[in-house]
Amino acid sequence: MNRFKTSKYKNTTPKIPKKDGWIANVRGGSFSSQGKHMKSSCSLVAFNTDQAGGGMVGLSSVNAASDGKWIVTQISCHADLVTDLDFSPFDDYLLATCSADETVKLWRVCDLDQDQPSNAEVTLSAADGRLEIVLFHPAASGLLAVASARGVQVWDVTRDTALTVLEQHEDQLQGLAWKEDGSLLASSCKDKKLRLFDPRAQPSAVQCVQGHQGNRDSRVLWVKDDNLLTTGFNQMRQQEVRLWDSRKLSSSLSSLSLATSNATLMPLFDPDSGLLIVSGNGESVIDCFEVNSSEPFLSQVSHCLTDVSTRGVALVPKLALDVSCCEVLRLMQLSDNFIVPISYQVPRKAGQDFHADLYPDTVGHTPAVTAEDWWKGENKQVERVSLHPSKRPKPAAPSAQETKPKDLPRDKSKEASTSSSPLSTPSSSAAPSRSPSSTSGLSSGFLPSPSPSQSSRAIHSMLGPSSKFRHIQGAVLHRDTHITNLRGLHLTTPGECDGFCANGQRVAVPLAIAGGQIAVFELSQPGKLPDTALPTIQNSVNVADFCWDPFDTHKLVVAGDDAKIRVWQIPKGGLTETLTEPERVLRGHTEKIYSIKFHPHASGLLASSSYDLTVRLWNLETGEEVKRLSGHQDQIFGMAWSPDGKLLATVCKDGKVRLYDPRKSTLPIQEGPGPEGQRGARVVWVCDGKYLLVSGFDSRSERQLYLFSAESLASGSVVSAPADVSPSTLIPFYDPDTSVLILTGKGDTRVYIYEIVPEAPYFMECSSFHSSEPHKGLCFLPKAECNVRDVEVARAIRLGKTTIEPVAFRVPRVKKEFFQDDVFPETAVWWDASLTAAAWLSGSNGQHRKISLRPNDMTPVSEAPKEAPVRKYLPSSVYLEEKTDEQKKEELLSAMVAKLGNREDPLPQESYEGVDEDEWDD
Repeated sequence: MNRFKTSKYKNTTPKIPKKDGWIANVRGGSFSSQGKHMKSSCSLVAFNTDQAGGGMVGLSSVNAASDGKWIVTQISCHADLVTDLDFSPFDDYLLATCSADETVKLWRVCDLDQDQPSNAEVTLSAADGRLEIVLFHPAASGLLAVASARGVQVWDVTRDTALTVLEQHEDQLQGLAWKEDGSLLASSCKDKKLRLFDPRAQPSAVQCVQGHQGNRDSRVLWVKDDNLLTTGFNQMRQQEVRLWDSRKLSSSLSSLSLATSNATLMPLFDPDSGLLIVSGNGESVIDCFEVNSSEPFLSQVSHCLTDVSTRGVALVPKLALDVSCCEVLRLMQLSDNFIVPISYQVPRKAGQDFHADLYPDTVGHTPAVTAEDWWKGENKQVERVSLHPSKRPKPAAPSAQETKPKDLPRDKSKEASTSSSPLSTPSSSAAPSRSPSSTSGLSSGFLPSPSPSQSSRAIHSMLGPSSKFRHIQGAVLHRDTHITNLRGLHLTTPGECDGFCANGQRVAVPLAIAGGQIAVFELSQPGKLPDTALPTIQNSVNVADFCWDPFDTHKLVVAGDDAKIRVWQIPKGGLTETLTEPERVLRGHTEKIYSIKFHPHASGLLASSSYDLTVRLWNLETGEEVKRLSGHQDQIFGMAWSPDGKLLATVCKDGKVRLYDPRKSTLPIQEGPGPEGQRGARVVWVCDGKYLLVSGFDSRSERQLYLFSAESLASGSVVSAPADVSPSTLIPFYDPDTSVLILTGKGDTRVYIYEIVPEAPYFMECSSFHSSEPHKGLCFLPKAECNVRDVEVARAIRLGKTTIEPVAFRVPRVKKEFFQDDVFPETAVWWDASLTAAAWLSGSNGQHRKISLRPNDMTPVSEAPKEAPVRKYLPSSVYLEEKTDEQKKEELLSAMVAKLGNREDPLPQESYEGVDEDEWDD
């Protein structure tokens, strides 16, 4: 009797507004990708736009403003075409994008009356070629499915590697969909196969079946009762819809053929009402069906012909619908120049009663499980909420969302209310201050915005001290200095390794070639590399870490996975033939090595840390192990020698920071609590060795900077500064001449810059440097490489995907004809050794000589002649143009008052004497 049941949605009618109700100022492009091209949250609509070659994403509000208009804006997201995007189901302002530039980025967007972010909160490098699809997990926070041409990866965005990599498809992947509880993934492919994956059980498909017969694009989505619905083409080239039972994929339950067309069908499904929207890419027809559990499995509800052709479609979430007019669906149709909001309404008496039969409870905004719990095997449905006007939760504004845990650990990069120092002291970090105007969720607010307005800068300067380096500028040098056409770079070096290393003459880069090969490029020979094979160092095993000898620019020391350290000597003039035999091999560690560090004063003295939980010191001249330090309980994340070379600091996965005096004891002389997060850390000495700076993660996997007093590690960090949310560890570089700290991570596009001072506020944030695409990292060169005439305080080498580029960090100054001696004190010649390894081991200490960087023909700015101030008279036209209307009114009023005289002076008649009272006539 089911076929005689009457559906309450059978008369659902699409309402297309007049053209003045469309969202204009839109430039939707016809891109060739498998993505959705459009997505909506309860507050915002995001769509692909053809501006800037497709690297932009457009944003509009779901509802018009009070004047009936929509605001449309764009954000620059990627260096190449944005292929897909998706809003978090738990946060209206968290947007994920993927691109042909092979990265996934998470953006903390905000309301359209505010400035949109210029930097992503998280960047993930899937390293699987051009990416096609990105999908948030429907039930767990912080989980993403990312699809490339043939592969699928599942990412926890708080980690630096994918949770799982699924088996490659045999041809182009075309469709991807999560089950409603997030337990399974379904995919459709150009090889005509429909696959079902259980990502937590195995990387291969648990079921695979022949899908549509046609060769054109297909799509897949989940519908109710464990069923799958796919759209594609049959052998007659007709558009086709099929229904499948996911528990038994041997054959489809039912199928329906539609029109004969070449347009790819884009399906959208509402599980609450069972309504299915189907629209062809490039067509102006939109069909609405009701999905039934019995035959016929699709019942047509409406056939809508629009005035524009479709580039993309998206459903607005149920929580944003207007239930007072019986709206059961709202569709956003993207065309070349407009977004058309189409409201699907059931014809009932509107505005009085809530029609509960039309609106079952819908999924809410609270995730059911964490990413970690989901990965451990837990399945839960998202808690449902009522759509009744008096019971439904109100859509949260960005400022309101920041007080609730969302998809990600909080990023701190958008707080507008902090003082000039973006810090949280131990007493205040537990309850950071928040601002109603700050952005939400992901960036719950600890740091100032990456690009604060001029007014906020003025406020910061009034509230506290500011750095003279606050306007420091990073710039990539001219392309004539670049080395291009790099191929086959090894992009997955261990987290303890910087990824590549450079000195003033050459750069060493690991290659993704069997045998742990390393390419060496001369900085004096820029240009395009040949397509043919280059001479390399054949290390024979994968590179764990490597570095140049600071006192010998031809000596490269490489730690391998086989627990051995190999010393290579590069011939003068560079690498002209393949090197196969190292100069020396150091043996002693029993397990894989983490990292290596040269002593800052003693020549040939090397420290190495290993999985065997020891730190060993080596004398390269003799090839012998001279010291063995113990006391670590877990993986050693990083180590650093003190500026005087007496002490060695380490930071460990066991949550401790340790200090060793290797010549006196093999056990630590101090230890204290370090970063709580266990995803990686680095350590560097700052402020003439008074403090240790550690970059690591907190318990919520947020990147943090910690400052420890070298005299009292046990008391914990003096101060901490949150940075942002990203999976890669921030690698620090500290310039002792300027006290400038420069940090960036592998795969980042942003370079953070601070000035470190030995008293409060300790950290003073300076301008950041942003690169156009993710980089492998930065390696800094000796101070002698800086162009002091251009007030260049640091010079780095930046490794991109295919390029090696010099980057200059300059301080803007007016009188560049003078030597800026306030930022260029005498610098230590740390590239010359001050004693031998044997002398240091016997108890001697060295000290670097210092030199001045001032060219002979430059006068120090401190000795520059004082110029007498000269008053400059500007033309009246310029003077007037610089004033606002309010200023002009105020000046005009002042001039009038001056001409009339002081208003407080007595009037003349006040001095006249009148007659007595009794002289008045009655």
